[in-house]
Amino acid sequence: MSDTITSEQFHAADGTQDWQVLDGVAAAVFATGSFATGVQLVDAIGELAESANHHPDVDLRYPSVAVRLVSHDVGGLSDRDAALAARISEAARELDVPAEPPSTD
Repeated sequence: MSDTITSEQFHAADGTQDWQVLDGVAAAVFATGSFATGVQLVDAIGELAESANHHPDVDLRYPSVAVRLVSHDVGGLSDRDAALAARISEAARELDVPAEPPSTD
């Protein structure tokens, strides 16, 4: 039994509005405005990932943090991705870090 979800199911999950799905990978970019704030967000993402035992790809740059989520064990998105995406977006809001609007391409 697979817990793979579709991009539509991912977007229907609460808290995933900051994220876009392309080729089975969920991605979001958070506009930190500074490197120090980016480090704080990466630290928060690290704690969330460890507690969920689900680890995203995180790219810290000045002045943003890009995050990618995929469940390699199922070859696509899963409920774990949607849940962690929502928690990451919440952590960003707590740090007053907005997400860049998802691309409409």
